[in-house]
Amino acid sequence: MPFRFDNSYARDLTGFYLRQMPDRAPNPRLLGLNEALAAELGLDIDQLRDHGGEWFSGASVPSGADPIALAYAGHQFGGFSAQLGDGRAHLLGEHLGPDGRRWDLQLKGSGRTPFSRGGDGKAAVGPMLREYVISEAMAALGIPTTRVLGVASTGETIMRDQGPVPGAVVARIAASHIRVGTFQFFAARGEDDKLKQLLDYTIDRHFPDAAKAEVPALALWDAVMRRQVSLIAEWMGVGFVHGVMNTDNMALSGETIDYGPCAFIDTYEPGAVFSSIDRQGRYAFANQPVILGWNLARFAESMLGMIDPDQNRAVDLANQALDTIQSAYDEAWLNVMRRKLGLLGAQMDDVGLVQDLLSLMQDQAVDWTRTLQALAGAVTEDHTLLNLFAQQNPMKHWLVRWRARLAPDATDRLRLANPAVIPRNHLVEEALRAATLGDMSPFEKLLAQVRDPFGATAGREAYCLPAPSDFGPYVTYCGT
Repeated sequence: MPFRFDNSYARDLTGFYLRQMPDRAPNPRLLGLNEALAAELGLDIDQLRDHGGEWFSGASVPSGADPIALAYAGHQFGGFSAQLGDGRAHLLGEHLGPDGRRWDLQLKGSGRTPFSRGGDGKAAVGPMLREYVISEAMAALGIPTTRVLGVASTGETIMRDQGPVPGAVVARIAASHIRVGTFQFFAARGEDDKLKQLLDYTIDRHFPDAAKAEVPALALWDAVMRRQVSLIAEWMGVGFVHGVMNTDNMALSGETIDYGPCAFIDTYEPGAVFSSIDRQGRYAFANQPVILGWNLARFAESMLGMIDPDQNRAVDLANQALDTIQSAYDEAWLNVMRRKLGLLGAQMDDVGLVQDLLSLMQDQAVDWTRTLQALAGAVTEDHTLLNLFAQQNPMKHWLVRWRARLAPDATDRLRLANPAVIPRNHLVEEALRAATLGDMSPFEKLLAQVRDPFGATAGREAYCLPAPSDFGPYVTYCGT
C-alpha cells in the first residue's frame, strides 16, 4: 500500500462532511513531486512517480482513500457565512507516518462539491504551484505550514479572468484541516452535540493535555491561541503577508494554511497589501496580529456553551482568556525579533531597539530581508548594511546601541536567523508565468533556492535581490 490510511474524521464524525469523489482528470500528468516530504512520510517514491499524476489529479484514488468534502463556516473579510465548506477540495484520508503521526492528504482544485456555491471547483497551474513554492519556503524557514506532496496537471483548460489557463490539482499534507470555521459551522446551527464531538476529537488529535483541564474548552482555546501567536509572530519576522486571514483559514493545529493571495514584502511597509480583493487593508501586514485576536474571539464565541452552561459566566471566562492574547503575542514577537537581531538575553529597552530599527527601515524604504540578513556583517565593520540606507547617520547611531546588546556568538546566530533567500514576488510571477506556458525550469530553480534560505549568497545573487524598479505594484489573486 502506498498510503497507510486510517480515516478517523470520516469514521468518527458523521455529519461533519459529505462524501464526494474528485472529478476524473482527463489527461493527468505529474508536474512536481516533493520527494523529501514523501520520504518523511514513509511513502514509496517510485510508486508516487508512477501513479502520482493520477492520484494527485483525482483521475483515480489510492487504495484506502475515502474522499470527503469538509463542512465549515467562516467570517470572510468580517462578514459571516454560515456555510462555506470545501468547494473545490477533497480530503482523501489520513495517512499514518512512520512515527505514527496522523497527516491529512487533501486534493485542492479537484472539482465541484455540494459546497461549491457556483464555482467550477477547479484550479489553475499557477496558483497550485504558488502554494507549492511558498509553503516549501515557509517549511525551510522553520515556520509551521501545510505542505505540498505533489502537483498534477489535469489536461483540462479552465477559464479565469485572464482567459483560458491549464488546470491543475495540488495534493496537500496537513496535521489536520480543522479550522475556527469548523467550530463556527456547528455553533451557528446550535448543534451542541456535534460541537462537543468536535471539541473532543480536536483535543484528542492535537491537544490531549487539554482533556485533563477543569474546563477543556478553555484549555483548547489557550493551546490554539499560543500556537497561533507564535505562528503570526514568525510570519511578521520574515515579512510574510497571508492576504486572506478569514476564520476558515485559521487551522487549529497552528499551521499556515491556504496560500492564496500571499506574498512577502520587499521594502518594509506596515500597510502592505497585495490581495486584489483586500481593498480596505483588513489583512495588511501590520494588521495580522490584530486579526489574529479577532479570529480567536470568534473561536471563543463558538465554544461559549462548552466553557460554562451559565452564559454570563462563560462570557466572563472567555473575556479573561481574550485579555491574554496581546501580552502573549507581544512576548512571541519580541522573542522572534531578539533572535533575528542576535541579542543576548532580554532587557526592558529591547522593544525600543527593535521599533527604532523598523522606523529607520520604513522611513528610508529599505528592503526587509536584505537589512536583516546584512546584520551578520554589521557585527564588525562590514558596510553592506549601512549602504542600504541613503541617510546613514541615524543607522550608525542605532548600530552603536545594537552592538552593545549582542550575544558573543551573534554572527553565527544572525546567519541562522535571517534568510538570504525568500520567494521574491517578481521571481514567483516569472516562474508561474513560464510554468503556465509549459516551461517548468524557472519554477524548479526557484524551488531549489527557497529550500536553502540560509545558505551563502555567492552564485545566487539574483534570488536575493528585490524586484527591479519597473516591476510595479504587486497584486495577487486567490486563484478561484
